[in-house]
Amino acid sequence: MRSLSEKIAGIAPSATIEISNAAKRMAAEGIDVISLSIGEPDFDTPEHIKEACIDALRRGETHYAPSTGIPELTAAIARKISAENGFSASQDEVLVTCGAKDAIHQAMEAVLNPEDEVLILDPSWVSYEPCARLAGASVRHHALDSVAFQVDDTLLEAVGPRTKMIVVNSPSNPSGAVLDADSLRLVADICSDHDLYALSDEIYEKLVYGKEHISLASLPGMTERTITVNGFSKAYAMTGWRIGYAVAPRPIIRQMEKVQQHTVSHPTTFAMYGALAALQGSQDCVETMRREFERRRDYIVPALQDIGYTTAPADGAFYAYINVGGDDMAVARSWLQDAHLAVTPGTAFGTPGWIRLSYATSMENLKEAVARIVRI
Repeated sequence: MRSLSEKIAGIAPSATIEISNAAKRMAAEGIDVISLSIGEPDFDTPEHIKEACIDALRRGETHYAPSTGIPELTAAIARKISAENGFSASQDEVLVTCGAKDAIHQAMEAVLNPEDEVLILDPSWVSYEPCARLAGASVRHHALDSVAFQVDDTLLEAVGPRTKMIVVNSPSNPSGAVLDADSLRLVADICSDHDLYALSDEIYEKLVYGKEHISLASLPGMTERTITVNGFSKAYAMTGWRIGYAVAPRPIIRQMEKVQQHTVSHPTTFAMYGALAALQGSQDCVETMRREFERRRDYIVPALQDIGYTTAPADGAFYAYINVGGDDMAVARSWLQDAHLAVTPGTAFGTPGWIRLSYATSMENLKEAVARIVRI
């Protein structure tokens, strides 16, 4: 049999999904595993969103939709961006995608060429590098300060002659850090000075605790060079719905639309009506979930610090990122096998020696998890 794709063979599987699958296999065997490994809210999708999807099904919204998404949703996203994110967007600058991950993949396919380089700030989400490599580009990693997890002048030294895109993720998965105005201005200055694109992943924008979320595209000169990626999975507990979106200058959106036309065509039609209800309905559900995540953060981060671990800021998202000071892969395996606690090693995020724990689970599970860590 002839060989398979060398490009795909060279890409590592998702560590977060791999750990989660291992935990599920153990649970299926009857082992009491607490999984803190995957970034999925433990809440159900709010009822009014589900009802909107059900209504769409009942009235026959089960056919092909425009490749950019249903017009009602693209218009609502444009209004949301203009009202909440500090920069204006028109409907034809919006593309609805099959989750935020799909938007990232399509953006990189649309912008990058084989000779291009993507600059990724570590710690970074596991799929940025594979998406860039799938698009044929190379990747350069730049480590953020390991205390504040903010951008500093050392980023200037990381920009090379082939750099074409910088990936920014705030609030961050895995660190929970929220980039401040100074960090974002530095990124903006570098993008402007070197004529770079920016991909700003803002999927956790609604989950911020005591800080301010700033959209990179809202800074002077950045609207025309930024691809803003967002979605419904985290803020509205809609992970399985697979609805995300990208907002970018029209030429980039048109390129991304071609990728979508020739791959998935468009997101599920009736699911988009649920996303529309999410944007148009009361946002009280989002605030309720945000407050509960904040309550859990206020428990788990001090508890881990009391045990002796150094933690990242945890100002957003729903992750506690801790420094275990050694072989994080060995620690993760040990915790899973000996304490039946599933976590994600920091090596997956470009920062060996760290461990990510998701507190998107019940307070009961978090308290038991801390007890098991103490006993290790």
